[in-house]
Amino acid sequence: MKSKGNVRLLFAYAGITATLIVAGSAMAQTLPKEGSYDFISCWSGVSTMVGVSKTHGAMSMEFSGNTRSITPGGMFDKNSFHCVGLTSNFGGKTTGRTVCEAVDMDGDKRLTHFSFSSDGQTIRETVAGTGKYDGIIESGKAQDLGPFPVIKPGTFQNCNRQTGTYKLK
Repeated sequence: MKSKGNVRLLFAYAGITATLIVAGSAMAQTLPKEGSYDFISCWSGVSTMVGVSKTHGAMSMEFSGNTRSITPGGMFDKNSFHCVGLTSNFGGKTTGRTVCEAVDMDGDKRLTHFSFSSDGQTIRETVAGTGKYDGIIESGKAQDLGPFPVIKPGTFQNCNRQTGTYKLK
């Protein structure tokens, strides 16, 4: 008799869990038309360096990763992305640009541009989108959370916290 009760309890928990997952998915799909975002982004990738010294050179990079919103279900939660970029260091002045394509759980995409300046600021701006992101106006900043150790020469890993505002059509 105990085993039948345990099986019933297991099915009851499974039903409740499935209901909560479906309800959570439905809630995650409804985003406010405008607001702020706050998420952590982590990635890994490969890089190629050229240069003549520690103060004169450049690095190309390609990397992929994912995002998690500080508030579960928030803007840009559980997105995956792929990026390409170039940074340069000329006479100790470092600058760079990266472009990333991100996709959300619904398959809607965004193309985002990042600019890095020698004062340590990273500015982000979404320049195009599909689906719910078509016509998005978005801008913000990224705060580096690394550096992290290199696991293999020619690779890198990092995370940042991105905050800003957005407006959907």
